[in-house]
Amino acid sequence: MVEMIYDIIDSPMGPILVAMDQRGVRHLSFEGGTHPLGIDPGWTRDPKKVKPVMDQLVAYFAGKLTQFEVDLAPLGTAFQQKVWAALCRIPYGRTASYLDVAVAVGNEKACRAVGGANGKNPIPIIIPCHRVIGKSGKLVGFSSGLDIKTRLLQLESRAYSNGE
Repeated sequence: MVEMIYDIIDSPMGPILVAMDQRGVRHLSFEGGTHPLGIDPGWTRDPKKVKPVMDQLVAYFAGKLTQFEVDLAPLGTAFQQKVWAALCRIPYGRTASYLDVAVAVGNEKACRAVGGANGKNPIPIIIPCHRVIGKSGKLVGFSSGLDIKTRLLQLESRAYSNGE
């Protein structure tokens, strides 16, 4: 059986839970998001093993990290995995539309499916689904709420515009 370990940190967005196994990060959630801070009773709290991920999150929130260097192991369909890989190629401080991501995965008619995959992203921030916006530039959809999406984009914009 695969051992899942986790830890919770306080962040400017509120408490964040990160869960992982030996393959990598499987889950990140915010308090109050659609992927709530639910801790499976079979998981083990292990701050020491999760620390490298948490250190990168702290650096990200401080505006000092623009690219995460952690192993990821999200569970999802082949299409979702393709979308999540495309999201990881959206540069820090930039945004892309659902259409842009659909084109990147090879199907410009898959905008709604891209939105569905975005909504099922189990590792927001690290898989940066917050960087996807509507074609008109409007902020739409984020599993943890538009307030957090707005704050994440502002954080990245501020750090990016400061040349960090």
